[in-house]
Formats: sequence, C-alpha cells, structure tokens
Amino acid sequence: MNRLCSIWFGIVSFFALALTPALEAATRPPNILLIVSDDQGYPDLGIIGTKDIITPNLDRLAREGVRATSFYVTWPACTPSRGSLLTGRFPQRNGLYDMVRNDLVNYGHKYTWDEYLVSPEMTLGLDPREITIGDVLKKAGYRTGMVGKWDMGQAKRYLPRQRGFDFFYGIGNNGIDYYTHERYGIHSMFRDNDRTEADKGTYATEVFKRESLRFINENHEQPFFLYVAFNAPHGASNLDKPGVQAPEEYIRKYPKMDPKAKLTSYYAAVTCMDEAIGELLDTLKKHDLEKDTLVVFMSDNGGSGNGGNAPLKGAKSTMWEGGLRVPFIARWPGKLPAGKVTDEFLTALELFPTFTDVAGGKRPQDVILDGFNLLPILQGKVKSPRTEMYWERRSDRAARVGNWKWVQSAKGNGLFDLSTDLSEKKDLTTEKPEIAAMMKSKFAGWKQEMDKAEPRGPFRDY
Repeated sequence: MNRLCSIWFGIVSFFALALTPALEAATRPPNILLIVSDDQGYPDLGIIGTKDIITPNLDRLAREGVRATSFYVTWPACTPSRGSLLTGRFPQRNGLYDMVRNDLVNYGHKYTWDEYLVSPEMTLGLDPREITIGDVLKKAGYRTGMVGKWDMGQAKRYLPRQRGFDFFYGIGNNGIDYYTHERYGIHSMFRDNDRTEADKGTYATEVFKRESLRFINENHEQPFFLYVAFNAPHGASNLDKPGVQAPEEYIRKYPKMDPKAKLTSYYAAVTCMDEAIGELLDTLKKHDLEKDTLVVFMSDNGGSGNGGNAPLKGAKSTMWEGGLRVPFIARWPGKLPAGKVTDEFLTALELFPTFTDVAGGKRPQDVILDGFNLLPILQGKVKSPRTEMYWERRSDRAARVGNWKWVQSAKGNGLFDLSTDLSEKKDLTTEKPEIAAMMKSKFAGWKQEMDKAEPRGPFRDY
C-alpha cells in the first residue's frame, strides 16, 4: 500500500511540475515597455507616408498594433509632459508645470560645478509627494527600470531610484551632447544615483539601447516595467555644434539629402533610434515575450520644426496641434488588434491608469488621476470618454472640447473646427462667438479646478 501511494504521489508530482510553467504563464501579469522619443513630430513615421523618413521597426510596431492619430500630451515641451506620464496628472495638478532648466545657457554660458549645484536644474524637480507609475508597479511586484532622459530633477531625492525604479541609467536633465554627454559644461550621465563618464564618447542612443537590452535580458523571467526615454531626435546641448547629432552611418542612409543639412541629421537620428527599438522588439521575441508585453511608443511633445509637422500647424512650444498632438502606437498581440488606426480622442494622462490596471496594481488612494484605462478604446470596444482637454504654458492657453479647438497665445489666437480644419487655418471666432465664449468658460472652469488642487512644488506659490 505504501508503495502504491508512493507511485501515485510521484505521478501527481510529475504532472504538477509539468503544469507549473503553464499556470505561471496564465497568471503572470504582462510586461510593460514604454518608449518615448524626444521632439519627434506627428508625421515623422515612415508608415504615415508623407516623408521619406526610414523607420521600419516603428512601422512594424504600427502594423502589429494600434496607431492613434488624435493623441495629445499635456504640455508642448519636455519636463511637464514627462511629469504627467509619470503621475497621470495635469502639470498644474502635480506642480511641475514649467521646464526644469537653466536659462543662462540661452546666453552661451557654460556652468562650473559649483554654479550648477545651486542652479534650477539641480534644485528643482517633481514634488517628492507625487506617486509615480514606478511606485505603483513596483508595489505590484514588477521589476522597474528607467533608461534615458529623466528630466524630473537631478538632486538625489528626485532621481528614479527614489521614485519607484529599481534601476536607472540615463541623463537627469533636459538635454546633452550625444557624444560627450555634457550639458553646457557639466557631465550629465547617471548610473543609478551616481554620475558616470564610463561611456563618454559613445553615441547616446547606442548607450540607451545597450542598457535597455541588458535590463530585459536580466529580468525577462519576472514581470517588468521598462521606461525607455531616448533623447533623440532632440537638438544637442552643445554651444559649438548645436542641432541634432547623428552617426555618419545613419546619415549615409539618406544619399539624396545634403549630409550637412540639419534635416538629414534629424532623419538619421530617428532612424538610429528606430533601429535600437527594433533590437528591443527582437529581444522580447527571443525570450518569447511578445504576447506577454504591452509596448507603447510616443513622443514627449510635438516636433521641433525639422521638416515641418504638416498637416498640423506649429511645432514644439506652441499651443497649435503641431506642439501638442504626437505619434502614438500600442502593441499587445492577442489583446489589441493588429494594423488598426484610431482617431479617438486620447492623451498621455491615460497611460498611468492603463498600466496600473493591466499590471493588477492598485490606483493610489486620495490622489486625483486625470485619465482612464485606454485599452477598451484601442480595442474598439467603446468610444473614448475623453471629450475635453486643456493646456497652459505661462500666458499661452488652449482647449479642445469635442472637435472645437481654442487657442489664446503670443503666437496666435483663434477658434477652429478640427473636424474640417486640422491645420487650424480658419479662425471662426467671429462666426461662432457663442462657441468661443463657451471654450473660454470651460477653460476658466478647468483653471479654477487646478488652482483648488492640493498644492505641489516646485513652482506653485504656497
């Protein structure tokens, strides 16, 4: 009898062990790979077909997933846009509603280390009371990594390792020279909490690709969240050689263009980044993680004007569509349709709740999130509940309500019907004064709500 029991025990144990990988696969939450480019314009994907820009891997991602054509960021430039990505909150609510940068560089100033230590780039950052998506996913059992451009503050209390990320390799500030990794005299590359010059001389995209691949390879057996923020194709922070920098091998991929032209370097930097993204996707496939990984790609704000953002008006730093509407792609095989294009009204505020929900995490209590889970919209199951969006950059203001867009800024004003005038050419303020009044009233109501929010630094007066 004991022998028979032993046999049955052995059989049961065998099948239990055999089923364990399948059970783990069924219950394991998905990996999340968030890829953000820097100043890449709305039309700057090869799949769109309006420019001769080479992006085969992003095009592949779009063919295998969903591309959104009415996706907005919360601010038309770097820092506040990224703060909303991390917190799921309007910049005016999380306190980071302007740039964290030193304005003396506008006058050609190179900083000494002593100057830099007390400068805004070192002393300002995302309020430590804010909860980041890194915090939430780490609590949900994820291994969390951040590679690339952080731009949320460089003092230790602001860096990724203190904001929910297990690993950080990248730049803490707004921009760098792609090769020296300096920002106007200060070396700006970090490994975790310490600055490092180990990769000085290596093109930044190559460094960020290497560290991202290493993170995936080291953590592929557990759920992971990897936030990869390339600095490409942002202009280099180099007083002697401003503009986008790109390796010669990628410039040569555009033989019909002037190799010394700024536009050529811009295209080449995007193509280099695209190749790095391709290697990330291939590595997911190597580990058989394609179906277990939600991949999201977007730009942090509108294009900086390289080659134009047509059909959109304007560029980075403006309240026109060209400053606020950005490329967006999401892929999750088996969960999202392949090759779908949606024009549903969506924003970067939706990513925090989306990632939290798919990870099985808990949304933070007593914190107002300004977005929602966008997966059902990308799946085509429901229409987007978003009907309104508001932006404020100092004295520049804008609102979208339905298809109406209202702009009041130093670079122009007007009321536009985006359903018929995506390029914001025809100001309808005189023809539709009641709509213009409604838009101003809606903006005032949003502004009042933001002013009543629990105050956060670094800019708010409280």
